[in-house]
Amino acid sequence: MNRAITFNELRKIKDSLPEGSMHRIADELNLSVETVRNFFGGHNFKEGKSVGIHLEPGPDGGLVMLDDTTVLDKALAILEEQNS
Repeated sequence: MNRAITFNELRKIKDSLPEGSMHRIADELNLSVETVRNFFGGHNFKEGKSVGIHLEPGPDGGLVMLDDTTVLDKALAILEEQNS
C-alpha cells in the first residue's frame, strides 16, 4: 500500500519508539536492522537494503512516498502498545 508522509513526521515516529524497537521490527519482519533504519531515513546501503521510499523536496523535510508501509505499520503498532 502506498502512502505519503512528511520526512519530519517519519522521524518523529522513529524518535518516539522505545529503545530496542529497530531490532524488534527487524526481527518480526525478517529484515536487517540497517534496512529498518534506512526506512526511517538512514543511508547505510552497504549493510541494509533500500526500502522503497522516495523523497521529494518540500516543507517539513520534504515528502516521503512509501511503496510499502509494513515497517511504518509495525512502528505505529509498537507506539500504540506503549501508549495503552
